[in-house]
Amino acid sequence: MVSYLATILIIMVIYILLAFSLDLQYGFTGLINFGLVGFFGVGAYTSALVTMNLGLPAWLSFPAAMLVAGLLSWPLGRIALRLRDDYLAIVTLGFSEIIRLVIVKEDWLTHGVQGISGIPRLWPNWSSSASELFLLCALITAAALTTLVMRRITQSPYGRTIQAIRDDEVAVIALGKDPSIFKTQVLVIGGAIAGLAGAFYAHYITYIVPDQFVPITTFYIWMAIIMGGVARLLGSISGAVLLVFLLEGTRFLRGYIPGVTDAGMASFQLGVIGVLLILFMRWRPQGLFGKRSAT
Repeated sequence: MVSYLATILIIMVIYILLAFSLDLQYGFTGLINFGLVGFFGVGAYTSALVTMNLGLPAWLSFPAAMLVAGLLSWPLGRIALRLRDDYLAIVTLGFSEIIRLVIVKEDWLTHGVQGISGIPRLWPNWSSSASELFLLCALITAAALTTLVMRRITQSPYGRTIQAIRDDEVAVIALGKDPSIFKTQVLVIGGAIAGLAGAFYAHYITYIVPDQFVPITTFYIWMAIIMGGVARLLGSISGAVLLVFLLEGTRFLRGYIPGVTDAGMASFQLGVIGVLLILFMRWRPQGLFGKRSAT
């Protein structure tokens, strides 16, 4: 039971980090990113490869995961930010799929569809339960530090600028500022946070394959920030917590629904979350902790 609760909490905090990443990009800056899972996957693979190929301690690979995921966001920003919001969404989605296909095809490095197994835990010499608990503590610490950084960013003059870009980009240009610079920086910061989440995920799961990094994960995070409230740090946290409770809670319904297969249960989970999302959009579009006009 303790191991199960630790697993739930670990996945929950990883989703919180991903929600922070997306909320900075969309909630505070207005960038529609449908490719978040690509940077999540880059962080996971980078951390795993650095640890296993270079023989470094697992925790030393985390800066590399953040750096590579952030750097990959830069060219995407320079190319895509010339496009309108709807085209940016398509480009980011396509970019994440390109990353996944590269992971599949470059099997000399990533082992392709077979994935990477035997990824060391953060504390490989400890027992499995102790390692899980300390990884959870490390994750909570990372999430707390990320919260402080996000708070510092969003409440600073820089944060007010990116929110002004979200609300009226033409007015920002009229004031002599270049929105593309700020947008690219936000994409890089968000990519680095997603890479950090991916590094934690790799060293917790200890086995990663390309099929773990599919677009449905991105849309889960979109659901989380919408249900919690965009442009609100507490909204990102509460939305991720609610999402994980929904995903896990619906698993227990299988015993009460006769004749439902595993595939059918997965569809049922998506249906429940979809209905809840529709209800949120109808009755509380600002989310649990958002305001009707995000500022």
